[in-house]
Amino acid sequence: MLVVGFPTGAFQANCYLVAAGEGEPCVIVDPGQDAVEPITEALRKYRLSPVAALLTHGHFDHVFSVTPICDGNDIAAWIHPDDREMLSDPMKGISQQGLSFFGGRLEMREPAEVRELVDGASLDLAGLSMTVDHTPGHTRGSVVFHTTLEEGGRVMFAGDTLFAGSIGRTDLPGGDMRTMSRTLRDKILPLPDETVVLPGHGNSTTIGRERASNPFLQDLDETAPGPSRGM
Repeated sequence: MLVVGFPTGAFQANCYLVAAGEGEPCVIVDPGQDAVEPITEALRKYRLSPVAALLTHGHFDHVFSVTPICDGNDIAAWIHPDDREMLSDPMKGISQQGLSFFGGRLEMREPAEVRELVDGASLDLAGLSMTVDHTPGHTRGSVVFHTTLEEGGRVMFAGDTLFAGSIGRTDLPGGDMRTMSRTLRDKILPLPDETVVLPGHGNSTTIGRERASNPFLQDLDETAPGPSRGM
């Protein structure tokens, strides 16, 4: 499997192009701010043909370029319905501090074709098989995508659910720390240690590494809200 990843925009959100190999169809995960040019260059360099854009959640730093990418290549965007409104109204996912950063407005529109993700769905796209896990907490509609390598390894495109050493913040609109704690306990901790985590920001990691050292994965139980908001 070929994975091409690079950070985009002011918030350095990771965008990934995923394909069976060079010269093959691909999916684009989280085409964020200022992502059109590097995506276009990666498609040319690796001779890839995009078939879908998969969105881990609706925050603008992960979806800002989704409309030009999707409409320019006649492909659909896939997003959980709980975050879909942010495709056309990104301000619904931004804090008051963020509003002032953008001068009180940030305009976007939905791509021509949007398909909705559901928990447990299996996606067969670009010769790849991906499973969708709904992982609310950072946003109501956050998801992660799992895929298995031919040699048996497992990869998770984690969005802002899990980072190396941290988790996505829960103090933005739609975020909730208790919900995030349930997600971490029920959806993340049960994963095999060797699962490779490709997060929405920062460097890759593994579930085993995070289980051992990530403070947000420690002492989670049925009642504890866990540590505060994350990064």
